[in-house]
Amino acid sequence: MNLHNLTELAAAGNVRELELLSLEGGFYILRALTEEGPLTLSDANGQALRLRSTTELRQLLADLPPVPCMLVQQVVHDEMCGQRNGPVEPLRVPVTLAGQW
Repeated sequence: MNLHNLTELAAAGNVRELELLSLEGGFYILRALTEEGPLTLSDANGQALRLRSTTELRQLLADLPPVPCMLVQQVVHDEMCGQRNGPVEPLRVPVTLAGQW
């Protein structure tokens, strides 16, 4: 899905939430949660678009209709130490797209 497709889906109310996935290497991938399932934002070559910061995300999505956005980061420390029983849920922090603070 490219930015144009994402804007159309959001304008039609078909995006429940955006997830900004924090990945190893210091970059992020944006995923839209829709009724059909998650869709990853792609670049012109069809590859997952890599974002370097939340500021870059806000600039990219400046014209997007309001949609809830969550920063999603795996809790690696819990996985390494094995302190919890059962599945380890990722850390989910709300991110505002309207402004930096």
